[in-house]
Amino acid sequence: MKRGNKRTFGRQFQQRKALLKGLLTSLVAHDRIRTTTAKAKTLRVAADKLVTVAKKGTLASRRLLLRDIGTVAAAKLAKEIAPRYAARHGGYTRVLSLGKRSSDGSPMSLIEFVK
Repeated sequence: MKRGNKRTFGRQFQQRKALLKGLLTSLVAHDRIRTTTAKAKTLRVAADKLVTVAKKGTLASRRLLLRDIGTVAAAKLAKEIAPRYAARHGGYTRVLSLGKRSSDGSPMSLIEFVK
């Protein structure tokens, strides 16, 4: 992205960080979540980076996962999700468009881990 062209979601830094942590934890727990398109596109980048870290399987990588997501989600990511992508080099998630939300017309998407 170009400088100054970042999605802020109308939130301050700590609020964005908490939002992203919650979305990442939900994605790992449920393998797919429904959210707005802007949040899904931002989440895709963060989730792919976490899977890459989890694939290493070292103690340092486990601690990095614990820093970014909860304990249960980090364990699931390291033990179940990351081994699925041992032979894959990136592109662990996909974003599918679902149309507009009926209440406010916001574009919605489904983000999921690729099988």
